[in-house]
Amino acid sequence: MPQPKNHHDGQDHHDRRDHHSHLTGDAIDIHFIGNATVLLSYGPLTLLTDPNFLHRGQYAYLGHGLLTRRLTEPALDVHELPRLDAVVLSHLRGDHWDRRARRHLDHTVPILTTPHAARRLRTVHGFHRTAGLRTWKALTLRRDGAEVTVTALPARHAGHAVLRRLLPPVMGSMLEFGPAGGPPRIRLYISGDTLVYDGLDEITDHFPAADLAVLHLGGTRLPGGFVVTMDGAQGAELARRIDPRLVLPVHYGDYTVMRSPLSAFLAEAEADAIGLGDRIVHCGHGEHVRVPCGPGAAPEVY
Repeated sequence: MPQPKNHHDGQDHHDRRDHHSHLTGDAIDIHFIGNATVLLSYGPLTLLTDPNFLHRGQYAYLGHGLLTRRLTEPALDVHELPRLDAVVLSHLRGDHWDRRARRHLDHTVPILTTPHAARRLRTVHGFHRTAGLRTWKALTLRRDGAEVTVTALPARHAGHAVLRRLLPPVMGSMLEFGPAGGPPRIRLYISGDTLVYDGLDEITDHFPAADLAVLHLGGTRLPGGFVVTMDGAQGAELARRIDPRLVLPVHYGDYTVMRSPLSAFLAEAEADAIGLGDRIVHCGHGEHVRVPCGPGAAPEVY
């Protein structure tokens, strides 16, 4: 794939190059591109989540005749992505896998997603290296002495059973990065577009500690008043249940169907009695955050 284009002046480019030169297996670098799209770099490994590269003003198709207009610009265009080792896709819907991703992503890149999405990506769109992971199933990728194990986790897009049948199945995921053949050095939980329900409590039975929780928020509201992604209160509740070292909110303010702003989640976090507000990583659209391994290491936003 083409290398990322530089939109900054020479000094800024030099600073970023120096910063990236220090990325080793001791930290993970996260670039928040927008919506639920995040670029993850750990040593030689690079993963992308939920590729959404529609531009401001364009419409995403949500199924059943529903459209939503994008309100923000992605921080990168699909043509500016680096080489990818895999895409982790929580579900197949137009604001998580859009027409630009379908047309322009490298069709040889492995995609880890739900069985429902995998079947369609392979048979309809020609992404033949797509793996459908059922809940609690895992797949490990390795490159140059580093590895990441991706485990599919429970998630539920809606509370009402009838509505769940109309929406595509969704998964959360746990990404465990570390040296090839060795123990994980850092764990990232990605919620996917889930609401809070009791099934999520099983996650801590399998993974009692996560270094970072990437939470899909936004309070997405469909016609009829149905909410299908976490609002601020639900996001704070899930953070309490998962109890991660750090929390990165994403998936807010990008589309017209999103009705719960980031400020609602931050207010809930600041009011939390267990100090949830101190765990929030304030990484906005287009920014990077470097999360070091180890419980005492502080994240660095740049």
